[in-house]
Amino acid sequence: MDMQTWRDARTQATDATESVGAALAALGVPESAWSGVRPVVTHTGQAYVHLGMIRSDAVEQIAEALRVPSTP
Repeated sequence: MDMQTWRDARTQATDATESVGAALAALGVPESAWSGVRPVVTHTGQAYVHLGMIRSDAVEQIAEALRVPSTP
């Protein structure tokens, strides 16, 4: 993997991490509950977001927000 590939993947992972953080903040989840969320780039250049440990109350909020109401 060359340095540009790594930089591009890091940018993608960082952008995704920031998006997750913004969504959690919009739910009212305090940053202290999800401070382990961080961008990761693998040795092959794949961009990931490591969620780390998230408090169970915050996960309940996330799960509730992800539930799609059933339509009749």
